[in-house]
Amino acid sequence: MNKEKLSRRDFMRNTSLAAAGTIAGAMAVTGQGAGPAIDKSKVVNYHPKMHYRRLGKSNLMISEVSLGGHWKNRNAGRYWDSFAKDQVPEDVAKNRTDVVSACIDCGINYLDITTAAECLSYGVAIKGRREKMHVGADIHNLGPRNSNFCNVKDQTRNVDTCLRLLQTDYLDVWRPQAKMDGSNTDAEVESLIETFKVLHKAGKVRHLGMSSHSRPWIEHVLNKYPEFEMVIFPCSAKTREKGKPAIAGNVVEVNPGYGSDQSQSIFKTVLERNVGIVTIKPFFGGDLFGSYGKDKFPVMGVGSKDENDLARLTIQCILANQSITATVPGLSTAYEVENAARASYTRLLGQTAAETEWLMRITEERWANLSPEYEWLRDWEVV
Repeated sequence: MNKEKLSRRDFMRNTSLAAAGTIAGAMAVTGQGAGPAIDKSKVVNYHPKMHYRRLGKSNLMISEVSLGGHWKNRNAGRYWDSFAKDQVPEDVAKNRTDVVSACIDCGINYLDITTAAECLSYGVAIKGRREKMHVGADIHNLGPRNSNFCNVKDQTRNVDTCLRLLQTDYLDVWRPQAKMDGSNTDAEVESLIETFKVLHKAGKVRHLGMSSHSRPWIEHVLNKYPEFEMVIFPCSAKTREKGKPAIAGNVVEVNPGYGSDQSQSIFKTVLERNVGIVTIKPFFGGDLFGSYGKDKFPVMGVGSKDENDLARLTIQCILANQSITATVPGLSTAYEVENAARASYTRLLGQTAAETEWLMRITEERWANLSPEYEWLRDWEVV
């Protein structure tokens, strides 16, 4: 990768990622969108400073900043996969309990989980206060990323394992993770829907979603199967004109890849189908920060001011798009939770020109030097 810094003129001409490009749009939209004021009584764990959005036809009201299941591990990686004998280490249990406590205090009410270790850890953390959080979950290596598991028996095992490890009776959202390349067949998708109907009738899952890295596959599935109520994918839109609101009619897709139709935004399909959107990878899987790969668990202190500001401003950029219900950053400390929540609390106050220019510059530099693991994010480029 070219390590040379681009000039501001080059950046503006090339308009690659720089999520900060949507900041101006963020200034012109409201936390609740153009619709009526929300009914606070229908919001789990309501906080007056947090903004909440409807998760599509599920009608769940979730915090626009929510909690992703990942956090820094002992090797300075981005997530935990499993624990020996399904035992959560004491320091991990305390860390996740503290983080969930901070989320509850800040008004965050949705938790998204993808591994067995995460189920175990958050099961400990939410014990006794399950009603404070909507939980969306799936265990990646038990889900439909393996075609051999695309049947009612194995997907029931997937969900039952989630419930057992989480120590809960139900999932608010079962959001199985599809193959990254979008190669799951219609028959495999239909097996997920069949499983959902069985589990829903048994009271084990309330709503059905899905996670995928392939835009054309998402569009195909949503157009064909109305059973899906929410979808998870990397944030991947840009404002057509900087300085204008990032509303649905002013959003275009950039280089979505996989042969997708670039003439319209994916948000068109999602909005037409009344499907909620939860976005992942707000920080390029950690590549946005200079400390990534260096700080090991347990992470101590409040962290770098620059990185805290970068995280907060980036979240605000993503939330400028009112088509998105929530973004779910992975958060390693209670302070990171508080910082992320402030992105929602202060989003409508706007940013200074200096903040915008700084964020644009840093984001572009990091985008130009993505690690090989995250090169695929270029298929979801945002400006």
